[in-house]
Amino acid sequence: MEKSPSIDMQAGINAARDFLLAMGLSLDSPNLQDTPRRMTEAYRELLSPRRFQLTTFPNDEGYEELVVARSIPVRTVCEHHMLPFVGTAHVAYLPRERIVGLSKLARLVEFYAHRPQVQERLTRQVADWLDDKLHPKAVGVVIEATHSCMTLRGVTAVGSTTVTSTLLGTLREDPGLRTEFLSLIGLPQHR
Repeated sequence: MEKSPSIDMQAGINAARDFLLAMGLSLDSPNLQDTPRRMTEAYRELLSPRRFQLTTFPNDEGYEELVVARSIPVRTVCEHHMLPFVGTAHVAYLPRERIVGLSKLARLVEFYAHRPQVQERLTRQVADWLDDKLHPKAVGVVIEATHSCMTLRGVTAVGSTTVTSTLLGTLREDPGLRTEFLSLIGLPQHR
């Protein structure tokens, strides 16, 4: 896992204060006086991943079917506007010699989501990391998210979602396995 960047909270508070003032807001109101600190805390939380140790176990039973974790919450910020995007990730793998502790699939998504992101990269990072660490027969990651930069500004496409996928190994090569994966995560099949 990569090391988290060090955070200078006081510099963040000062920058948030300057930003709010530059946007024409008065910090004299009791409701806004502590907002620079709260903003900095909120972004610190959004941008600071928890470290985790990958826990794997021997695949003693010789399990040869998909392992799928559905609807893992995703929350991150778009690196282009620093506005949140939220949704769900569906992560699957087809084991070989090792299986992973299931909570680690959610932790992996959380780890890569806690940094400024684009959805395409986030999807690929999760898939590549699992492929590199487990060497499974297949990996599949699908992320469905709503982007504030699309719904709150610009085009204001309220209700729109973006779906990205990365399929590796036999999930990419085998149409039947791909169909099974998409069915298990509840995505419609296209012909």
